[in-house]
Amino acid sequence: MRIDRNLFSYEMPTKIIYGTGAVVMAGQEIQRLGANKVLLTTDQGIKGAGLLNPVTSALAKAGIDWVVYDQVEADSDVNIVAEATSMAQENQCNCVLGIGGGSSMDTAKAVAVMSTNPGSIYDYVGLDQVKNDPLPIVAIPTTAGTGSEVTIWAVISDKKKQLKTGIGSIKMMPDLAICDPELTLSLPPLLTAETGMDALTHAIESYVNTATQPISEALAEKSIKMIAEHLRLAVANGEDIEARDGMLMGSLTAALAFNETRLGIAHAWSSPLGAYFSISHGLANAILLPNVMEFNLIGAPDKYAKIADLMGENISGLSIMEAAAKSVEAVRKLLIDIELPRHFRAIIDIEEEDIIKLAEEALKSGNNLVNPHRPDLDDLIAICKKSL
Repeated sequence: MRIDRNLFSYEMPTKIIYGTGAVVMAGQEIQRLGANKVLLTTDQGIKGAGLLNPVTSALAKAGIDWVVYDQVEADSDVNIVAEATSMAQENQCNCVLGIGGGSSMDTAKAVAVMSTNPGSIYDYVGLDQVKNDPLPIVAIPTTAGTGSEVTIWAVISDKKKQLKTGIGSIKMMPDLAICDPELTLSLPPLLTAETGMDALTHAIESYVNTATQPISEALAEKSIKMIAEHLRLAVANGEDIEARDGMLMGSLTAALAFNETRLGIAHAWSSPLGAYFSISHGLANAILLPNVMEFNLIGAPDKYAKIADLMGENISGLSIMEAAAKSVEAVRKLLIDIELPRHFRAIIDIEEEDIIKLAEEALKSGNNLVNPHRPDLDDLIAICKKSL
């Protein structure tokens, strides 16, 4: 039997509730999942900003009990997952809710898995290694970047070993994602910029890679356009609810795109860089993205020309390659406007021997396999050196 080379699938088990004030529905929706005691995973910043209050109010109104694990850190660690899992088990929680950025939501996913599966979360590294169904998972983002609320992935670090890797399983997709733009209003300008560039990188890498398909392409195009229109405004005025709404939707649609396609070289590089130097994931992607795009232009010129158009560049009368190059220019202009560093040496002390070591790690990433211009080790080294 011949299989159509254009055959694709799109699987989406997560219920999404989106809109200003949506968080008030948390209690009644969790009740529908059959839960009566919830572990909330979050960080001290979210707790201090009072962003837990509307969630716990909604839980109380629905008669749902909860306990809070608030020690999540950036690039959540295996030890954090173990601690939070113990808390969930000791308190007989039957649902895990992550509220915050990607680390809080990824921790929730990992805890839900480890509450029903043996061993350590690192036993499940890679794709489709989770055997038993996790506890119900609820995700409430307070940033517009990772899109973890609707993906199969949880990124977990082992900081002692300077490792950072992904656990991916359809079983880990949240049962419920509540996306409320009001919860992103207090995000500071720098984090708004970094997380926004993470979302843009998701959209662009998904859009141009070789696993792309019509549904993911449509979502990625929507994301690129929304982020190009709203990121500058969200950085300039965090209280602009329309800009925050545009960014949260841009992040969500980017995640819905890459969840089915994987990503590309920027994400292959950002994980080892983040593990070794503790640089934020969004900032690593922001610095790498224009140089990765430049390397990729010959592999998907039509797509990059479209990106330039979506980002507001005038490509009338240009050749395809000239129009494609405008997409790189658009991203570089955006980085200048939102005042993010454009070179690694502005923020970390990185040497040539570090680059070679980390490039070997980056080359192992499955994201390279779908990149439109397949890289070898020398290519990865050259891209990083250009980003210095």
